[in-house]
Amino acid sequence: MAEKVINALGQDAAYQLANVTKTPPQYGALTPKWLARILEFKGLEAGIYRVNRVVEGETPLDVLCSQDPKKVDIPQGYIEYQTKPREYRLSSISTIINVDTKVQDVYSAPYDQTKEQLALAVESLKERQESQIINSDDYGLLKNAAESQRIQPRYGRPMPDDLDELLTKVWKDPSFFLAHPRAIAAFERECTRRGVPPVTVNIAGGTFIAWRGVPIIPTDKLFVDGLKNPKAKTGKTNILLVRSGEANRGVIGLYQTGIPNEQSRGLSVRFRGVDDDGVASYLLSVYCSAAILADDALAVLEDVEVGDYYDYTQNPV
Repeated sequence: MAEKVINALGQDAAYQLANVTKTPPQYGALTPKWLARILEFKGLEAGIYRVNRVVEGETPLDVLCSQDPKKVDIPQGYIEYQTKPREYRLSSISTIINVDTKVQDVYSAPYDQTKEQLALAVESLKERQESQIINSDDYGLLKNAAESQRIQPRYGRPMPDDLDELLTKVWKDPSFFLAHPRAIAAFERECTRRGVPPVTVNIAGGTFIAWRGVPIIPTDKLFVDGLKNPKAKTGKTNILLVRSGEANRGVIGLYQTGIPNEQSRGLSVRFRGVDDDGVASYLLSVYCSAAILADDALAVLEDVEVGDYYDYTQNPV
């Protein structure tokens, strides 16, 4: 009897002939950077922003309002300014990207290797910029909030009462809360426990929960125990409440205008040339800062515990 032999194209062999669909580089560390979208920014020409403030105290208007209406004397005086106002200077965040021209020439289909490298570097700089706006020792919101604008949670975990207390600190047209996603989840658990689930609002192309009509914007730049993505179930973080805008005497971001080779707000990409080994070099720089125009434009809820959970089956509310 003749032996029957079946010759079939195997999967491994077929794979070698397949036209594989490829994606651009996927960078999991990138975030939506909502703060940069929602915070008002002001462009500078000279890289310095001086915040002139009025000296707190009695003014001619205060004297006039306290006078006996039967008296006709007009109070005299002037409004005093601080003699040494705070000046904010732009800081630079830079990086250098090197691309082998041989790689660029041979392997740039279907994706331009240089373009993809620069795009990833730009996004990384923007991530760093947002982190600095929050955490910089020089101008970061977290470190520069006034002592009178800092409060502690009543029971460690973020409760509706705590966010209400923040609103008493920034009551003049507050713009948004800023919190780590785990802090937002902890707050939502407290709202659920009380039976007051927060509503949602749509701003800047995103959907966010809101408390008292003020959106709560997520960011991983408000660290939990110093980490963006902590593995521990427990940990402490901070929640900010911000009033944004120069016209509102709020918080504003600062950037440099008119820089050479500007790619986006305050960010430039400069070609540095090709060395003898055929390596092309690019310098990427972003110039940024932030200013708090009035103390009551920013408040901080400190040391918020994010690890409290409830077993509703055993301990129903």
